[in-house]
Amino acid sequence: MNEYFVDLHIHIGRTFTGKPVKITASKNLTLTNILKTAKYPKGLDIVGVIDCHSPEVMMEIEQLLNKGDLVEIEEGGFRFDNEVTLIPGSEIEIYDQNCSGPIHVLSYLPNFDALKEFSTWMSSRVTNLQLSTQRMYEDAKTLQHFVKSLGGLFIPAHVFTPFKSLYGKGVKASLEEILRPDLIDAMELGLSSNTFMADKIAEMHNYTFVTNSDAHSLPKMAREYQRMRLESPTFSSLAKALHSQDGNKIMENYGLNPYLGKYYRTTCAICFEPQRGSVCANCGSNKFTKGVSERIEELASKENAPTRPPYVHQVPLEFLPGLGTKTMEKLYDHFGSEMNILHRVSVEELKTAVKEDLAKLIIKARSGELQLELGGGGRYGKVAKDLE
Repeated sequence: MNEYFVDLHIHIGRTFTGKPVKITASKNLTLTNILKTAKYPKGLDIVGVIDCHSPEVMMEIEQLLNKGDLVEIEEGGFRFDNEVTLIPGSEIEIYDQNCSGPIHVLSYLPNFDALKEFSTWMSSRVTNLQLSTQRMYEDAKTLQHFVKSLGGLFIPAHVFTPFKSLYGKGVKASLEEILRPDLIDAMELGLSSNTFMADKIAEMHNYTFVTNSDAHSLPKMAREYQRMRLESPTFSSLAKALHSQDGNKIMENYGLNPYLGKYYRTTCAICFEPQRGSVCANCGSNKFTKGVSERIEELASKENAPTRPPYVHQVPLEFLPGLGTKTMEKLYDHFGSEMNILHRVSVEELKTAVKEDLAKLIIKARSGELQLELGGGGRYGKVAKDLE
């Protein structure tokens, strides 16, 4: 058994020919750039890229395979430069007759043949197969069954965000309104919640929680991730870890403090002021974006929660005031990767590369000790100016 850092939700902005996939994502967020960035400077071991159904992305996978830069693993997944494992997947929007609102789900496939079959199946059920997160004209349970028939994994995405998520608008009270509970492999929490919050909902107790970046740019990779203990960096071991089988398991979840998430609290939909009544005291609007914390309280029960891996409120390095591009490059030159900086380097070692105040700030960031200002309404929270 070895330990691996894993981020399972990374978008593709453009194909290798420059065509858009995730329109809102960065233009340099190509498959090859994701795999290179995962290796350095991020230091990730396994990445889930969730736009691999796109025909030109599959062409790039095939080209990398032909060149030998990517090697298909017998136990599932692909190995890049023998250092990073690619888990191919697809994010899909579902809004069938059982949904109260649209939801996003993640499907992961074990190999290239399964990915091609999935893409072909999807092609008759979406308007534009080239693009990310297309609405599927099929019911959710049919999708679940098909993913499972290919040996795949099925995970509802960012399940509490106010828009396009399972509990945000998808269901009124229970996931069983839409999905087959036994065909769900894990639940992705999203940036505005954590383990403690999610476990207030009894039906969530049945599932492993994953924390992923939902990256729309290369720097956003690994802003949330997990540390897993696996037999090997393969699809098969990942699947076992999501069900805690044969010693494969998630050791720790690393994520933003929910205060930093864009949708933690209910805010005015117009001016983003926190809600304090039925009408916004600042602009007079009666339209509000419901926060994740309030939505969870609506669904909460009093059942005892299961024992979970530790959830570490880690502030990404890019959130830290005073830590600019040049300083980050200096840290990378000294310590090799972001995972090294966040997990392996001591404060004394950090002081050899940056000023003492910044070294202490990095230590506080990775242990969740910083003071934070709350996010909401689509705006991220931030590290408070008064850091003491």
